[in-house]
Amino acid sequence: MGTGFIILIAAVAIIIFFLIGVYNRLVRLRNNRENAFADIDVQLRQRHDLIPQLVETVRGYMDHEAKVLIDVTEARNAARAASSVDDKIAAEKQLTTALRGLNIAVEAYPDLKASSNFMQLQTEISDVENKLAAVRRYFNSATKEFNNATQVFPNNVVAGMFGFKTEPFFDLGEDDREQMEEAPKISFK
Repeated sequence: MGTGFIILIAAVAIIIFFLIGVYNRLVRLRNNRENAFADIDVQLRQRHDLIPQLVETVRGYMDHEAKVLIDVTEARNAARAASSVDDKIAAEKQLTTALRGLNIAVEAYPDLKASSNFMQLQTEISDVENKLAAVRRYFNSATKEFNNATQVFPNNVVAGMFGFKTEPFFDLGEDDREQMEEAPKISFK
C-alpha cells in the first residue's frame, strides 16, 4: 500500500467521522426541541382542563356575554384538536386571544371577581400561564440552538442531506406583540 492510499483512507475516515458527529449533534438538538415542546404540551393540557371550569363559573354571571364564552370554548377545542407543532402554536395564539377577551369582559362584573371559585380558578390559570411562559422560553431557546446548528456551514450541508430544516418559534405573533407593546388603557368610570 502506498502513502497516497493511506492518506486517502485517513481523509475519508475523517470526513465520515465529521458527518457522523454533525448528524448526531443535529439529532440531539432536534430531540431537545421536541422534549421542550412536550413540556409545553403538559402545561397546555392543564390550561385546557381549567378553561371549562372557568367558563362554567363565569357563565352564571355573564348571560349576555355568551359570544365571549363561545369564543373561548371554540378556541380551546381547536387547541386540543391541533396535532402538529405548527397547528398547536397557531391554535394557542387564538386561545390566548380568546382568554384575553374573557378577562376584559370579566372586569364588568364585580360580583364575579369577588367569587371564591372564580378567584381560585384565576390563580390556577395565572400559575399555568406563568409556567407556560417559562417552558415557551425554553422551547424557543432549544429551537434557536437547533436552527443555528442547521444553518451554519458546514452543518447546513449535512442538515440538507438528511432532511433537517429550520423550525418555527413559539412566539406571540405580530398582532399580540403590538398589543403587548401598547400601554394599558386605564379608566376610572
